Amino acid sequence: MAYPVAGYSLGDSEAEREEARSTWAAVAHAVADFEPVTVIVDPAEITHARRHLSSEITLVEAPLDDAWARDIGPTFVLDDAGGLGAVDWVFNGWGAAEWATWDADQHVATLIAELSGAERIDSPMINEGGGIQVDGAGTVLLTETVQRGEGRNPSWSRAQVEAELARTIGTTTAIWLPRGLTRDNDTFGTRGHVDIVAAFPTPGTILVHDQTDPAHPDHAVTAEIIELLSDATDAMGSRLDIVRVPAPRNLTDAGGFVDHSYINHLVVNGGVVACSFDDPGDAPAAEILADAYPGRDVVTVDARPLFDRGGGIHCITCQQPARRHP
Repeated sequence: MAYPVAGYSLGDSEAEREEARSTWAAVAHAVADFEPVTVIVDPAEITHARRHLSSEITLVEAPLDDAWARDIGPTFVLDDAGGLGAVDWVFNGWGAAEWATWDADQHVATLIAELSGAERIDSPMINEGGGIQVDGAGTVLLTETVQRGEGRNPSWSRAQVEAELARTIGTTTAIWLPRGLTRDNDTFGTRGHVDIVAAFPTPGTILVHDQTDPAHPDHAVTAEIIELLSDATDAMGSRLDIVRVPAPRNLTDAGGFVDHSYINHLVVNGGVVACSFDDPGDAPAAEILADAYPGRDVVTVDARPLFDRGGGIHCITCQQPARRHP
């Protein structure tokens, strides 16, 4: 993980800053109940991090521009012999967003690779970890507005993107979605990250965000995505078993229509750390996740402060697999 640093994700007022620090810490502690956690902390925030984070969490000081570890960190992979690799995408502030800076963040993936002892795999493709979802068996989910979108790789063809993903993360089949959720296309959005839209709990099964209220603009967006996925086949050549995960019932906040999503969860050793929103949909969503991940405990953290800042639990975490020994 990475700890919030001065800027929009930390907030302007002292109340907002404490909200951010405590929410990132709540996620770190929820994950630490299942597996070790390392948090990268900008030197300017180290005192606050030590105040909010328990001693069981490892802190590493390094310069940061922001705190979205999924996007600034590497994508970990395992080779056929079980060796650990870390794909270092080009990070340019979500397509050179006008509000973003990335002088420090562009080096975080290399740092994490070094800390983990993984072999660094360099990629020339502009990409973020939140912009892909994989089933671990060769299938990858993408969006046209991210991998081939303005500010990232607009001159790349689908074939070029897919070839680079095959080289780096080993996928053989890509399923392209036209776009992401509506709020994610606002000023502080990523312009289409798939990790609030759909996720593979196991090969052959896909969890999909389903906005059931026609008053929300994502009603049409998710209907289109579900229809597309209904016609798709995975790397095994099989149709997908689609599990709809209804969106929270609350539709708006002070910024307009929300993109609150239960899809943005983190799978950990023996558990799932999931988003909650103080919403009637929280408990049914947790039950769907429990069914999708049998044998894992589902715990939730109030993710409203995260989504207020542009992301969720999956967005602020970056999981590292263990090396496998032949």
